[in-house]
Amino acid sequence: MATVRIGRPFASVPAAALAAALLVSCTPAPESPRPAQPASRSAAEPAPLPPETIRRLTPVPDKTVPDPAPRPAVHPVTAAELGDTWRPGCPAGPDELRRVELDYWGFDGQTHRGELVVHRDLTDEVIEVFAALHELRYPIERMRTVAAYPGGDDELSMRDNNTSAFNCRGIPGSSSWSWHAYGRAIDVNPKLNPYVPAGGAYEPANAGPWVDRARTDPGMLRDGDPAVTAFTDRGWGWGGHWRSPLDYQHFEMP
Repeated sequence: MATVRIGRPFASVPAAALAAALLVSCTPAPESPRPAQPASRSAAEPAPLPPETIRRLTPVPDKTVPDPAPRPAVHPVTAAELGDTWRPGCPAGPDELRRVELDYWGFDGQTHRGELVVHRDLTDEVIEVFAALHELRYPIERMRTVAAYPGGDDELSMRDNNTSAFNCRGIPGSSSWSWHAYGRAIDVNPKLNPYVPAGGAYEPANAGPWVDRARTDPGMLRDGDPAVTAFTDRGWGWGGHWRSPLDYQHFEMP
């Protein structure tokens, strides 16, 4: 086989190999494939918004909106919970009574939570009446059970201008049970709306200024007031309509 001498002395490369090497060195390298270009966006299709713009345009919840007010709640009661307001021999037992949690409008212009113990048959009506009073923004000073007062003393509750319902007691000056003993009567703002017997001592003892019904203090009840008709339009009787005694605080549903 013939050889061709190149470069260094004594080195020889076969002619066929040399020709192949020259052919490879002269052949251009194939082009690398170009990455595919994304399809052009049509003029009608908007470009996506950058993330910071999306965050700026996203509505932020208004944290100043108050949570919904709690709904009225009705609970059974026990003799222990009724405390001194109940005893064996009362005309209504604990199983016939319910404790109702309600919102009321306070003299401070704020909503407060209170509770009344009423007969189980009256819970829906009581909830409706006090919802109407709250909507009217008729002010109530406080609303707790009479069991919160030592001995379940009704006089102490009234002096405190406490709106209340059940208390196992009789009608003043009578041997008959009051409708309060059945959970079927409610006294509203009793200091501002006293019990006034003919020629007798008014109750509570600190209600003297409000025996004068010409006063116009907030929380007083007068014939035709929306706060009165919230009861009477639903069939409740009002002590302010009695001839004697006059019991301006008192509403009852026999």
